[in-house]
Amino acid sequence: MLIALWIVNGLLALAMLGGGGMKLITPKPTLAERGMAWTEDFSAPVVKLIAGLEVVGAIGLILPLLTGIAPILTPIAGTGLAIIMIGATVVHVRRKEPFAPALVLALLAIASAVLGFLVVA
Repeated sequence: MLIALWIVNGLLALAMLGGGGMKLITPKPTLAERGMAWTEDFSAPVVKLIAGLEVVGAIGLILPLLTGIAPILTPIAGTGLAIIMIGATVVHVRRKEPFAPALVLALLAIASAVLGFLVVA
């Protein structure tokens, strides 16, 4: 089960680090131009907050498990990312935008949290 956790967390961390990092360094108007129309519904600081939480969550999926220091933080990070991605799914559904990528990441985050609690506990 530990191997499954590493695989799920690796995939999820790559997606969250890539997406969150890109949102952190890209100005809000540029994000909207690149197809992230949902940013119109949020202020620039909130978009950066979401991006920052995605990056911190990605780090939280890997670092505690890798170092063995407070490994309980790994499933907690998965839970936090699941909450963020469920929120993203709701936003996309309300805006009548494609929501499949957000839903897949939400399910991956839920799997990470469940596996994490089973492995760490």
